[in-house]
Amino acid sequence: MESHDLFIFKHVAVLRSISKTAEKLGYVQPNISQRIKNLEEELGVRLFKRNNRGVTLTRDGEILLDYANRILQLMDEAKIKINPDKWQERLVIGATQTISALKVPRILSSFLSVHHQINVKVRTDTTSMLLEQVVYGEIDGAFVTEPFDYSELKTVYTIPEKVSLISPKNHPDKMEYEQTLLVNSNPNCIYRKTLIHLSKKNSCNHLRIIEFDSLEAILQSVSDGLGVSLVPSDVAKLQKYQNEYKISELPEPVQIDFVIKNKNQQPKGLNSFIKFLLEEKY
Repeated sequence: MESHDLFIFKHVAVLRSISKTAEKLGYVQPNISQRIKNLEEELGVRLFKRNNRGVTLTRDGEILLDYANRILQLMDEAKIKINPDKWQERLVIGATQTISALKVPRILSSFLSVHHQINVKVRTDTTSMLLEQVVYGEIDGAFVTEPFDYSELKTVYTIPEKVSLISPKNHPDKMEYEQTLLVNSNPNCIYRKTLIHLSKKNSCNHLRIIEFDSLEAILQSVSDGLGVSLVPSDVAKLQKYQNEYKISELPEPVQIDFVIKNKNQQPKGLNSFIKFLLEEKY
């Protein structure tokens, strides 16, 4: 069993596709298929179940993925230990688009001022996709705002995020929650769910909802008088938009959890980041 075979196997497991793995790694598809076949023959088990949409791990494949993550992590640590000038400690974290707007950059700015030797990457996606990426070892941890039921994951730090209702400056003289609601297209978005809940709580049974895929589009639409939205207070108070709409901060914050895989040994970069969060108390 070669380390590069495990590297390829991990990519197929995460991407759930041999063709996507070949495209990402720059290989021809038969080469990827042969590497997986060699692994299965060597181990004497099937690692993937094939279907029309790609591949999914078998139970044996899930076991191998856990070991592959550990082996590849140890190899990275060995490279860093032997030649730190060439190989840097790495940290790959994920966050939803709204959290990525301000919260994550501010945290990373402070973190890297102390740990400048760590190579950091940030990936933005939906909570469900981020949680899967943590499970599969594609990212080290993720900032999320939704509950999860993965036994393999655990929350190591929680941030209370103040949120504000933003509404057009010249909105009609009626309850703000009766405006058109401008929300993220992800139905599980905590800001979307909270705004809809508040609207229904205030006897707004006939809601008009417009969905957007970007936070910038929501902010601009509120500024243009299209409707109201709920966003982190830090985002609402951005100087660019501060005089473009009304801001009403809610008394109850939203909970942001930093989630990692529940295992005994974590990468050094991740351990440094967790320690930083606990000490700085964001």
